[in-house]
Amino acid sequence: MQQYSFQYSQCTGKKKALCIGINYIGQKEQLLGCINDANNLKRFLIAQFGYKEEDMVILTDDARDPRQIPTRQNILRAMEWLVRDARPHDSLFFHFSGHGGQTEDLDGDEDDGYDEVIYPVDFKVNGHIVDDLMHDIMVKSLPAGCRLTAIYDCCHSGSALDLPFVYTTEGKIKEPNLAAEAGQSLMSATAEHGHQAEVISRATKTSPADCISWGGCKDSQTSADTQEAGRATGAMSYAFIEALRENPQQSYVQLLNSIRQILRGKYDQKPQLSCSHPMDTNLLFIA
Repeated sequence: MQQYSFQYSQCTGKKKALCIGINYIGQKEQLLGCINDANNLKRFLIAQFGYKEEDMVILTDDARDPRQIPTRQNILRAMEWLVRDARPHDSLFFHFSGHGGQTEDLDGDEDDGYDEVIYPVDFKVNGHIVDDLMHDIMVKSLPAGCRLTAIYDCCHSGSALDLPFVYTTEGKIKEPNLAAEAGQSLMSATAEHGHQAEVISRATKTSPADCISWGGCKDSQTSADTQEAGRATGAMSYAFIEALRENPQQSYVQLLNSIRQILRGKYDQKPQLSCSHPMDTNLLFIA
């Protein structure tokens, strides 16, 4: 197996977080739980992992301050703030709850032919934000040993940060298995494209930093905006917080299974775990 140069983060340095929740208030695509998700995650990071409010940026579309409205420009600026002056063993946290989608892949790094995107509140005027751009801003600039943990609670979010190593619930790296999904007639062509996309992705998207992404569902799936305990919430944000509240000491593979267990039976979506480097999924999840 190819050797990759990276360093795990001890998460002992500075902690910074960016939480984005967009309900698209007054738009026909309105959601109900996303603003709650951003505020819930903020509280959880403070209580569980010792983040400080002054080192967090919260963007929600009910904000009074125009700089805190999750427009495309404000989101990109906040992403740049998150990774600015990052050092080894810092811990950065990115959370997005809102609408996600897909657009045609133009650089050949996606095995399904689509890039994943998130939709700012002003997407109808200023467009979406594509996964390649999020990767360029939040992953490429990070030094070895710096942690970025991302949660995407949106549709089509499995590879929304474009991290090349995706893990199964057994803690093994998933190889692209498009042929099975595409049907036998397309098998050889699809398998070949999948292999090429994987090669491109690992060559261009592997990072010496310690980047982990939790996607609310597979790239092909939708994520639920729902009710839990009588409050509107994104299913993924709820399950992530609930799993770690029940048991704060979990390995990555345990946490992936715990999150899926909470959602199983109620929701079809299958949350995904991906990483910027090959990882030991039996290590303790820290942030």
